[in-house]
Amino acid sequence: AVRVVTGFKLILLVGGILVGYGIGVLFGYGLLGFSVGGLFGYLAPLIWLKSRIKANQRELTLALPDALDLMVVCVEAGLTVDSAIQRVGEELNLSHPALSRELGLYALQTQIGLSRADALKNLALRTGNPSLQTLSAMLVQAERFGTSIAQALRIQADTLRVNRQMAAEEMAAKASVKMSFPLVLFIFPATFIVLVGPAALTMMGSVLFQ
Repeated sequence: AVRVVTGFKLILLVGGILVGYGIGVLFGYGLLGFSVGGLFGYLAPLIWLKSRIKANQRELTLALPDALDLMVVCVEAGLTVDSAIQRVGEELNLSHPALSRELGLYALQTQIGLSRADALKNLALRTGNPSLQTLSAMLVQAERFGTSIAQALRIQADTLRVNRQMAAEEMAAKASVKMSFPLVLFIFPATFIVLVGPAALTMMGSVLFQ
């Protein structure tokens, strides 16, 4: 993957330089087009990669509470933690493929002999997701101190739901502020023209015909 991204950066850099220079020459700004085209071509793969990372992180965060509920059911039914994680990964294959893929990788690592703590640390490091990092640390601590896995998973699921609700409320509070700019720039002037326009035309007509 690193080689692919590096290759695309090089290809798009050269392509951006050529296209930017060609467009710049047409408008009389060859050097500016050369610079802007090369910069855009070089940064385009990084921008795409960051957008994919953001989307993947969001999908993992949204899927985790449902996965924890299924884990609680599996653990309370008598499955071990590793078997429960593997089963949850299989069940979430259609609804949450990103989390299913990560849990499947965890199951593969445990099956080839890696310890649960190391597999959980790899899961947290690989995803870089704060929720999964917290879950991994919690499972490692629960195994170390012998606490109830099911109860810890249930508390973690409730915490994630509260955090998700608070994030949704924060986004809703920001929506009114974000809507004010389009209202002021586009909707209010149009409304003002519709309301005041007929009166202004009437007044102009009366002045002209006097």
